[in-house]
Amino acid sequence: MSNDSSSKEADFRAVPNLTIITGMSGAGRSTMAKCLEDMGYFVIDNLPPSLIPKVVELGMQGAMPAQKLALVVDARGGQVFDELLESLKSLSKSGVEHHVVFLDASTDALVRRFEEVRRPHPLEPEARVYEAIEAERKILEPLREAADLVIDTSDLTPHELRRKIYALFEGAEASRLPVLSVVSFGYKYGIPIDSDMVFDCRFMPNPHWVRELRPLPGTDEDVREYVLSHEAAKRFLHHLEELIAFLMPHFIEEGKSHLTIALGCTGGRHRSVVMAEALAKSIEKQGIDVKVYHRDLWKTAMAPAFGEEGDSSA
Repeated sequence: MSNDSSSKEADFRAVPNLTIITGMSGAGRSTMAKCLEDMGYFVIDNLPPSLIPKVVELGMQGAMPAQKLALVVDARGGQVFDELLESLKSLSKSGVEHHVVFLDASTDALVRRFEEVRRPHPLEPEARVYEAIEAERKILEPLREAADLVIDTSDLTPHELRRKIYALFEGAEASRLPVLSVVSFGYKYGIPIDSDMVFDCRFMPNPHWVRELRPLPGTDEDVREYVLSHEAAKRFLHHLEELIAFLMPHFIEEGKSHLTIALGCTGGRHRSVVMAEALAKSIEKQGIDVKVYHRDLWKTAMAPAFGEEGDSSA
């Protein structure tokens, strides 16, 4: 589209809800595309990046059946991601509001998925799946770094991924404030790779060692009161609230559309859950849309009793 008309440039800047979906093969691009389609997006799969400006122009002219566009791009086009980065730069220079969502997953998770469906990897069909995944990851790293939102689907079922996408996108276009996710997790299961900020809660007194609290989740009122009754936890929460209040205006100024804060303890069942819930409530009071996820809440639900073999801190 030509940019020599000021009226066209103004229209270009008014194009609503352009979402570009990309990421690792097998990480859930198709699931996300179907989810957005159910939410009213006009979804185009396997679109060559060079056609993105033309598609946006058609959407702007009302040629699309929906006002919200989602474009899915994968690695099967050879140099497609070099072209995509250039197309994204072109959109930004033209003032087109858009965001890029990158679907990622651990190599082990991707290998399992390809083995389950018994399909070759689309990037290198003749190569071992593991080698093809690592080659694709290397190619996509610059795009992952440039993405507005990275979603780690390693531990998500398709249903859980759909639920997360709905939570992230529902009402997001109605506000200029970033959609903020607060995630609790257990360090024993790894740090969420889509985290923007990570905070360690393992310095707090642990309900795991209180007999009557150990079987209860961090969402239980007795566990919450126990954790937040300690001065260290209260001061930590206060400092977190101040930090978020300080950072949010700067994230808004930079145009960040999504922010993920991860809080971890050993097993992700008690302390991190309490702190995630408390922080989310505080953030909501600032008028910010916030979603809470407890990634590992039930993974240690069947922990052995005191003194039994295999006992570990949660």
